[in-house]
Amino acid sequence: MLGSAFYLSACGLKLEQLFLFYMAWAIMLLGYLLTTWYKRSRYFKELYQILDGLDKPYLLAETAPYSWRLEDKLYQDLLKRSNKSVIDEIHHLETERMEYKDFIENWIHEVKLPLTSMNLMCDNRSENVSWTSKDIRRLKASLSELENDIDKALYYARSDTVYQDYMIRRISLHEVIVDVIRHLKPYLIQNHVQLELSSDLKETSVYCDGKWLGFILNQILLNSVKYKKDEGCHIQIRSKQEPQKTILSIEDNGIGIRPEDLGRIFEKGFTGNNGRKDGREQRQSTGIGLYLCKKLSRKLGITLEAESEPEVYTRILLIFPDGSSHFSKGNLSKS
Repeated sequence: MLGSAFYLSACGLKLEQLFLFYMAWAIMLLGYLLTTWYKRSRYFKELYQILDGLDKPYLLAETAPYSWRLEDKLYQDLLKRSNKSVIDEIHHLETERMEYKDFIENWIHEVKLPLTSMNLMCDNRSENVSWTSKDIRRLKASLSELENDIDKALYYARSDTVYQDYMIRRISLHEVIVDVIRHLKPYLIQNHVQLELSSDLKETSVYCDGKWLGFILNQILLNSVKYKKDEGCHIQIRSKQEPQKTILSIEDNGIGIRPEDLGRIFEKGFTGNNGRKDGREQRQSTGIGLYLCKKLSRKLGITLEAESEPEVYTRILLIFPDGSSHFSKGNLSKS
């Protein structure tokens, strides 16, 4: 308006004519601005009313009134995209909450069995009857089961924050395995398990966290015992050095895994046909142990694989990458 006023004035247009012209222009502009303000005010008032009436306010973009303005359409599209990520995150959290609830319920049923067993053993012992070595082994085996169930719940709760509680360093596979076997000794004796460790384990070392690796090995050994054959259980633990990696093999002569189940044994909650057999095991499988092993091994950089032939063997492979180049002394000191 100012620019045109200078131009028209320079062209010789009289002041009275300019005043009338710009007065009419101002009135029309004011009318347009007032009309726009009223429509926008009514539109946003309707949005606030819809927002106040929604149980889930993040769905506002889905219920917003139609607007012909391109700006409003762009804002609605941005809100829909943003809200979709929020809704997906909410569904993810709800799923995790339900899975954790199911795990706790199954875990409670699991710990009841060793507790009941120990209570029965105590009830069957009178004051005049002393405990035999067999009774003590049975009691320690039940305590070992109970401790494993508690560890499983603890590691499940920490599985999403592994990075806060682990330290990668060079460790001896033999020392970790012997420590796990020593911890499970009563349970292994109670189930007449024969263990065979290869001699090259003493010379094998990998870059990993000993505590978390111990938990993974503990779960694998327990699974080997859980699905053993009636005639006994024999477990072979070997290691093999290959270029850029170290392979730890844990093989048992148990009932094996069906081919259709082999690719799913590391899924959460998957029990397969073996885990649902009532006649073989008193404790029904929850499908959490191997899932935790897979989840933790992925965070530790370990590749976990399974091979099996029904009624012949099951072999679990832990493949450790060669970390000598990455976890050098200089890198370790910096971390």
